[in-house]
Amino acid sequence: MKPQDILIILKLLLLEGKKWSVSAIAESTGLSTSETHGAIKRCEKSGLYSPVTRLPVTAALEEFIIHGIKYAFPADIGPPERGMPTAHSAPPLSDLIISSDEDYVWPYANGTRRGISISPLYSSIPFACKADTRLYELLALIDAIRIGRVRERKLAEEIIIKNLRGSGK
Repeated sequence: MKPQDILIILKLLLLEGKKWSVSAIAESTGLSTSETHGAIKRCEKSGLYSPVTRLPVTAALEEFIIHGIKYAFPADIGPPERGMPTAHSAPPLSDLIISSDEDYVWPYANGTRRGISISPLYSSIPFACKADTRLYELLALIDAIRIGRVRERKLAEEIIIKNLRGSGK
């Protein structure tokens, strides 16, 4: 598994069974077609994607996100920078948690906030999230699992589970 695999499998999940092509997924996520194809193949090998249904395996994806992602892809915390809010600084957690802590952001030149920088799972994530609010929320929730305290992690887990189970797959 590579970090970009999570970006791709979440993008496929959010398509909710609509027709898609590798090139369309690549374009919307800022990856090359070959990187996207490789990510799908790795997700298939790891049991997160079914080539028969062309859909993510939500039970496996839920288990990996909740129990494995923070160990497989730990976040690097860096100095304050301008960026795009993430973790509990971004929706939906920012609507539920009032924090006196400094904001957490993915470094991004077109970002709207300044805060403690968190390495995104993959460098093109801010680009992919600008045009896809649902993808942004899921990836911000994953960051809450990667760096959050117990309360933030638990809330993020509940929302992710609700989203995955509610996706109809």
